[in-house]
Amino acid sequence: MVCMADYTPGYYDTMNGKSKEKLKEAAKSCVTDHRRLAYYDLPDYWQYTDVYPELYDGSRRWWDMYSNQIQLIRSNQSPRQSFSSNNMNREHSIPKSWWKKAGDVEYTPAYSDLWNLYPSDATANSAKLNYPFGPVRTPIFDNGSCKVGGAMSGFGGGSANVFEPADEYKGDFARSIFYMATVYDDLPWVYTYMFEPDSQWPTLRTWAYDMLLQWARRDPVSQKERDRNDAVEKQQGNRNPFIDFPELAEYIWGTRTMETFIISEQGNVVTPPITGDPEVTAPVTGEALDFGQAAVGMTVSASLRIKAQNLTSPLSLRVNGADKAMFVPEVKSISAGALNTVDDYLLTIAYTPTSLGQHTATLALYDGGLPGGQSISVTLIGEALPVPELSALTAYEPTELSGNHYVANWSKAPEVVDFYVVNRVRYVEDEITGELLQSAVNSLAIDDRDPDIMESYTVMSVRLGCMSPSSNSIIVPTAASVKGVDDVHPVIISPDNDGFTIICDGETSGVEVFDLLGRKILSTGATTGNSHWTLPSGIYIISGSEMKCPVKIILN
Repeated sequence: MVCMADYTPGYYDTMNGKSKEKLKEAAKSCVTDHRRLAYYDLPDYWQYTDVYPELYDGSRRWWDMYSNQIQLIRSNQSPRQSFSSNNMNREHSIPKSWWKKAGDVEYTPAYSDLWNLYPSDATANSAKLNYPFGPVRTPIFDNGSCKVGGAMSGFGGGSANVFEPADEYKGDFARSIFYMATVYDDLPWVYTYMFEPDSQWPTLRTWAYDMLLQWARRDPVSQKERDRNDAVEKQQGNRNPFIDFPELAEYIWGTRTMETFIISEQGNVVTPPITGDPEVTAPVTGEALDFGQAAVGMTVSASLRIKAQNLTSPLSLRVNGADKAMFVPEVKSISAGALNTVDDYLLTIAYTPTSLGQHTATLALYDGGLPGGQSISVTLIGEALPVPELSALTAYEPTELSGNHYVANWSKAPEVVDFYVVNRVRYVEDEITGELLQSAVNSLAIDDRDPDIMESYTVMSVRLGCMSPSSNSIIVPTAASVKGVDDVHPVIISPDNDGFTIICDGETSGVEVFDLLGRKILSTGATTGNSHWTLPSGIYIISGSEMKCPVKIILN
């Protein structure tokens, strides 16, 4: 689990439920407003945001991400005096010349935004110039921390050289650039090595955000960044959401663009680095997913196991073939993040036949960054039979009744069935609890009975997802009634989908039903056990002279 920095509750609420460009717009609205600082006063602010937490030789030390130089703040120096004596610069990570307008670079708060400026060794700053970030192929400058030189193929956006920071700070710079591309996405970019012109979505060019995402994955949010986030908020009045939410960039530019950003779900999963070519190792082409038999008009589902890694974009799904309408996956695409971060992803596919006979279709899995337009084909197979006509069963008295054990019994179905379902109901004062139990044969052993609690059971058969009408109800007597202590057999109310069934031995003098306003809406009069009464949806109170106490039922 990722540790996230502390932010004021509600600060990011507008981001909740958004995705992709709408999420980026919401993030901008959360952090755009901030205090504009004076450029020349930056060392005074950096003394709180960019110094090591521990002393070095008894003095504080600037945290310079551009070099390994020991840059001290002596006890007799002000921050600006230290800057001068150490030959340090105020360095823009995104060069200020990139947003020049009519020769002016100071017109925008980006000029002194702490999320774009860091204390820097002057020599490294001079080597960096206004080059874009990127991996260096052949260095022309290397101070043991950062490098400048020709870009590796596919990087640099057309620039002759690129600047590559130390591995330990690549994530820091990536999250700063994500911030800049979010808060200042409307700047007139003069140099478009990394940024799209004219404020076009997605602001960052594809090669740039792909590289920065990888840097952020390999160098996750550190305690340094969390501490700096809190300190910058105190000085400037805003935070960097890409530090508070390490996966935010994935939802905007990366592997989670098909997912909705939910604040309460953040911090549980982090996208791993892309370490090789995108691949799907399961399923494989030629594999089949058999749904078995289903009744016409009924739905059965099956799960397809998908195993993938290093995907860079969503994996798309498409069903082909004459019977394709009968096979429906739960989603049309799966985000790369969801697949890269789990060992196995289970895709649910529903089969709803509309005609009798055998049905087949082909599920294609493609995109995801798979090389060479690769795709995987899985055959979907199902067979549709007529809707079965199932007879009501007859439930019999329990046998082997002793202590916490009994065996429920019922008649064997006259037709072929898949299994039986026993609806076991227990009655504790005015509370009714039920559970459905499955059996392959026409009996079921119950071993957790409470001999002091009344219970009953009904039985249904199941075939192809269809259920027979319910059987009669059988009361399992309590220990007291077995011993003959109770002379009066109680009346039990068993609710179901559309009303309730009266369970009793013999005949009862009547049951009355009231709504929550106390109005009597039904009086059964004298009735026998296993009588069913229909009611509309609602909440009801049921009472009767032979009931131990009133019962509340809720019908949906």
